[in-house]
Amino acid sequence: MPKINGNEIRPGNVLEHNGGLWAAVKVDHVKPGKGGAFAQVEMKNLRNGSKLNERFRSADKVERVRLEQKDMQFLYETDGILTFMDTETYDQVELPADILGERRPFLQDGMTIHVEFHYEEALNATLPQKVTCRIVETEPVVKGQTAANSFKPALLDNGLRVLVPPFVGQDEDIIVNTETMEYAERA
Repeated sequence: MPKINGNEIRPGNVLEHNGGLWAAVKVDHVKPGKGGAFAQVEMKNLRNGSKLNERFRSADKVERVRLEQKDMQFLYETDGILTFMDTETYDQVELPADILGERRPFLQDGMTIHVEFHYEEALNATLPQKVTCRIVETEPVVKGQTAANSFKPALLDNGLRVLVPPFVGQDEDIIVNTETMEYAERA
């Protein structure tokens, strides 16, 4: 695996550090008045979710890990365990439901997601950037309210609440951005 200098660490990089796999969440490059520059890196453990703040000087070498990404199809959930299937080999992988965090409600039956592997171990899963959802409940359209850039609350079929433009009504399909958890467009 390639080794990189401490000042080359970027958010999203996966590093092997202290015997574990860590994802760089936030990186600040600091140049103190006295002493050498360093990178202050906030990292999250990919196996147990713990966090760590670490300083890396430019002379420090760290192991950068490349994860293999596979598209997998969501099959079902049992007792907080999500089961995914590789669409090419039909192998099944189980991951804890909390790996998706607050984006868990966007996961739909049969949805294809990206699962990241380190050798044979599944470490992370990411949803598609945009997901289609149906509005179950929202306020009716009020005439004259479309002039201002205003939004109204709407309840989605997955139980989440998002803000939608006033022209979107109940029982309509909308596209929601799963990264920002906001309305993107009509479906």
